[in-house]
Amino acid sequence: MQLESTKERGLAMSTRVHSEQGNRTIETRLWLEEHDWLYALLKNDQNVSPTFRFPDLISACVSLLFAENDAAELLFDFLGAKLVLRPPQTPRRRESMWMPQYNLLLAVQRSPANRHPNPKFQLDQLTTACVALAREADATGGNVLRQARVNMANRAARKKEEHPLDRRTIGSTAFV
Repeated sequence: MQLESTKERGLAMSTRVHSEQGNRTIETRLWLEEHDWLYALLKNDQNVSPTFRFPDLISACVSLLFAENDAAELLFDFLGAKLVLRPPQTPRRRESMWMPQYNLLLAVQRSPANRHPNPKFQLDQLTTACVALAREADATGGNVLRQARVNMANRAARKKEEHPLDRRTIGSTAFV
């Protein structure tokens, strides 16, 4: 299912929310350099059982940054010192991330640090910064893959809390 968001919710009209059986992702864009690094991580021999896809990898990068006490400061330091020096028309790729991590970035995007008189950074710049900082911290991507597993387990736990499994039947399969 795809939903177009509305301005009333504070999202750009082009933002798309994807929902399938309660697993919600939202589109973002990622600058090409960081996209290429995540693509290499996606294809890496260590990315197995399960193979994590872009929403998992991007969300893991966001989670890693927000595990730090000074996440917003690190983010804006990177944006103001490094990302701002790149050409503003740098190509971007459309990808998705999980909603919990999007909500973290949305809070930063709406924070006073991203308001006048400070420069205003968009979601793609915030997302790209998270990936770049994860890459700087561990170029092998091992931390990202570990965090993707943690995020997956957390989503499963939340889903279980939100929708307890009907132990009688699900579809035509009986559970005991």
